[in-house]
Amino acid sequence: MELMPYTIATALFSHLDPLIAAIDWAGKMQEWVDKHGPGIIAGALSGVLVLLVGFVLIRIIVAMLARVLRRRKVSTLLERFLLMITRRALGVVAIVVALSELGLDVAPLIAGLGIGGFILGFAFQETLGNLAAGLMLLINEPFKEGDWIEAAGTSGTVTDLTIMATTLATGDNKLVTVPNRKVWGDKIVNFNALKTRRVDMVFGVAYSSDIGTVIGVINAVVTAHPMVHKEPAPKIAVGELMDSSINLVVRPWCDTPNFWAVKFDLTRQIKEALDRENIEIPFPQMDLHVRDIANSRVA
Repeated sequence: MELMPYTIATALFSHLDPLIAAIDWAGKMQEWVDKHGPGIIAGALSGVLVLLVGFVLIRIIVAMLARVLRRRKVSTLLERFLLMITRRALGVVAIVVALSELGLDVAPLIAGLGIGGFILGFAFQETLGNLAAGLMLLINEPFKEGDWIEAAGTSGTVTDLTIMATTLATGDNKLVTVPNRKVWGDKIVNFNALKTRRVDMVFGVAYSSDIGTVIGVINAVVTAHPMVHKEPAPKIAVGELMDSSINLVVRPWCDTPNFWAVKFDLTRQIKEALDRENIEIPFPQMDLHVRDIANSRVA
């Protein structure tokens, strides 16, 4: 019974051990803060200041670059790409400098990014292929925004070109996104690259028609159209001798934006002119001969 107070005191002190350890840790933290706190606060303020100044400088540099690119009449797609790359690259530099101001060693981070990029290069070969193809498209500029092109089996108006994909708006108003690797690796047909285009049409007339008269009628319609160029002069000639028709090729020239208007107008106007002159436009026909089998047997 005499050992009871000692036992109680021992038990109480054993429960106080975590508290004593916490007090000791707090003391050490206080010493560390007293020693390093001012430097940390100064580094944090310096890092924030670097970021603020850096982002302001980035906006100024990007704006200056945009003015230079517009002065040099760089395409909209290439301008957008260069500004994006510049903005992101300078942003990374500003963040790295801010981290170094905090006292962090950024050398391992940069080395890690290099190794990580090397590893990711093998994992994302197709993505890198699209990236490389996007760069080639931006540098060589086989088309620009607003051009009607045919590429990778798709036709449409170019609405956007990023470093990864090309977006086309089809004639029936659908958006098609094509990976740049397929666009660059295939034939690209740009229908808007040149100022003028030739409209190719074919009209068939009956063999009984007078070719000279037919050519004269078609030529009068073509040359009267206000969007058809005088030079080079429209070409109208016999193209093929088919089974049931003589096919004449009609090839006028016009400004590229007027291509479809000229094609649609002339198709209708030539048809109406041939009808007025009673020039037959043949079409496939089938003659059906019916035999009266019952009467033929009686005979």
